[in-house]
Amino acid sequence: MSVLAVLDPAVAVAHAVVAAVAHLVPTALAIVLFTVAVRLALHPLARAAARGERARARLAPKVAALQRKHRDRPERLREALAEMYRKEQVSPFAGCLPVLVQIPFFSVMYRLFTTPNDLLDHTLFGVPLGLHVTGAQGAGQWAVFGVLFAGLAAVGVVNFRRARRTAAAAATAATAQPAPQPGAGLLPYLSFGSVLFAALVPVAAVLYLLTAGVWSAAERAWLYRDGTPVPAAAMMG
Repeated sequence: MSVLAVLDPAVAVAHAVVAAVAHLVPTALAIVLFTVAVRLALHPLARAAARGERARARLAPKVAALQRKHRDRPERLREALAEMYRKEQVSPFAGCLPVLVQIPFFSVMYRLFTTPNDLLDHTLFGVPLGLHVTGAQGAGQWAVFGVLFAGLAAVGVVNFRRARRTAAAAATAATAQPAPQPGAGLLPYLSFGSVLFAALVPVAAVLYLLTAGVWSAAERAWLYRDGTPVPAAAMMG
């Protein structure tokens, strides 16, 4: 039994909602609308994460100064950082917790669109929503998969460029982190992870990934329009 089986009660509710909407519009469109509705409901968490990141960015020079001052005294550094965060009334985890809270919602949607159910018997331009790319046959089905994967790749390019700009800005400033994080150079390439993941899931899940990816890219562009660096966790969302 899958570890995600604990989410089945929530998945059943999500299934009922999508099925109800599917009585009014095509099932593929119902999936898109449901995904947008869920992301809209989670938008306050994204705004909280953005506020947290702005606070961390504002305090980054002070953090760097303390790191230089107490670089040979780890215990004193921890105390100084705790005192600074207390005075500034900012959590050192600001921006992270709202992202983590969203994970159960995404897990429910993932299980809904990857577990066999009657929704997957419907089609998107003739392609069954339960079909994987490895089972595509004929030019029509390959064309649908091609459009979906091209959309995911386009979102990946947008996220990749934003991640590269963020990394370049951090390297230029060199204040928040005196030493580069291991593997930091690989983080921008994770923007294309959804393209690879899409090869393992059916059309319904690919449609969800594309809708969520477009929403996330637009949401980040709006929330971080002031130039605040986008956190790595958000870039994967």
